[in-house]
Amino acid sequence: MADTLKIASWNINSVRARIDIVARFLIEEQPDILCLQETKVVNEIFPGGPFEKLGYVHQVLNGQRMHHGVAILSKVPLDADASHDWQDNGEARHVGVRLPNGVRLENVYIPAGGDVPDRDVNPKFGQKLDFVERMTRWSETLADPTIIVGDFNIAPLECDVWSHKQLLDVVSHTPIEVAALERLQQSHGWVDLGRHFHPAPARLYTWWSYRSKDWTANDRGRRLDHMWASPAVAAAATAHRVVEPCRSWEKPSDHIPLVTEFTF
Repeated sequence: MADTLKIASWNINSVRARIDIVARFLIEEQPDILCLQETKVVNEIFPGGPFEKLGYVHQVLNGQRMHHGVAILSKVPLDADASHDWQDNGEARHVGVRLPNGVRLENVYIPAGGDVPDRDVNPKFGQKLDFVERMTRWSETLADPTIIVGDFNIAPLECDVWSHKQLLDVVSHTPIEVAALERLQQSHGWVDLGRHFHPAPARLYTWWSYRSKDWTANDRGRRLDHMWASPAVAAAATAHRVVEPCRSWEKPSDHIPLVTEFTF
C-alpha cells in the first residue's frame, strides 16, 4: 500500500503572536508536516506544547531571538539532518531533516534583501544574492532525493507578481534575483511544484503587503513562497495548492500556507 504524505509550509511572521491561527490551520488542514519560517523565537521558549497536543510531537527547531528562525513540526518521525548557515553570519534561516522514507526535507528562509536592488549601496541585497549562490553550490552536489520549501523572497515569473512592469526594479522581482533563482533551480533540476500543478500564467500569489487596508480589493500579491522537489520526488506529488483564506484570519501573517500532497 502506498504511503501518503501531506507537507505544508508557512512564513508565520512570529509563531508566538500567531499561535492560534497555526493551531487552526493544523486542525483544519491536518498536514503530516508543517514547515514554519520567521518564527522569531529561540528554541528554549518555542511554544511547542499546543502543537504537541494536536499530534505534532516531532519538532526540529532552529530559532533566533526576535528575528528569522525556522521550525519543522511533524506527526511522523524525523531525523535532524543539518542546519546550513547560507547567510554566513549565524542567522537562523535553515533547518533540514530526513523523513522515514529517506527523502530529505529542507526548510529555508531566504533574506528579503532590503529596499534597493544594488549591492554597492545596499549590503542586504548583496547578502541575499550571496545566500542564493551558497544554496546553489550546495544544490549542485546534492545526491539525495529532496524537497525544499520556504519563503524564497523571490517571485520569478512575470505572472508571479501583480504587475511585472511596475515591480521590475522592486526587490523580490528584479532580473538579477530571478536569474540567481533560476541558476539555483537548474543546479539540481528542481521541479517548482507550484507551477507544475498551476502552470503559468495562472494566478498563484502567496504574499500581500500589510500596507494595503484591504488586500483583497487591489490583490497586489506576489508568489514569494515555494515548494521544490528533486525530479524523482516530484513524480510522487499528487496535488499542490495555496490556502488563501488564511490571509483573512485574525492577526494574519502577510504570507499564506502552501500544501503539497505526495504518494510514495
